[in-house]
Amino acid sequence: MGRAKQTLEVPGQGTLLSYAVQQARQLSCCVSVVVGAGYPLVRFRCAHSPSRWLYCPDWKQGMSASLASGIQALGPSARGVYVLLGDQPLLADEGLLELGRCVRNSPDQAWAADYGKRAGVPAWIPRRLWPEVLRLQGDVGAGAVLNQAEVNRVKIAGVELDVDTPARWQQIKQMLAEQT
Repeated sequence: MGRAKQTLEVPGQGTLLSYAVQQARQLSCCVSVVVGAGYPLVRFRCAHSPSRWLYCPDWKQGMSASLASGIQALGPSARGVYVLLGDQPLLADEGLLELGRCVRNSPDQAWAADYGKRAGVPAWIPRRLWPEVLRLQGDVGAGAVLNQAEVNRVKIAGVELDVDTPARWQQIKQMLAEQT
């Protein structure tokens, strides 16, 4: 993107990260945000503050470092962790709510968004899978573990549309404007 995409403005909603925090609050009242590049600017521009900010000093190592920072910050009573990205503003509320219902009914199971041939985030990673997630290296996300585990899939419309290029951002921004 050439800049901190978390600070991109969602029409009428604040920044992309603010929007993601609101999405995450549908799953849990305790929302932690792991940040690296662009911190503290990303934090300053986020209108909807999470419960906790976690700085990942190893952010240059990729997604695996961010996942490790988030998991290692959780206490011993945590049964699992929801993982969401800050660049999927078109996630359907109904799908997120269904993910939350599934987790409440079976919190010891892994739950993930259905991408067709694979599973991915948003996801619920139960504690039993954390050692595998913590072994990940480089720019590898939770999908690497989820797709090797017995994961239950949940249909969440909008998962395939994330903000990775300026052209994609323009497309998503237009779609968001049409929703309002």
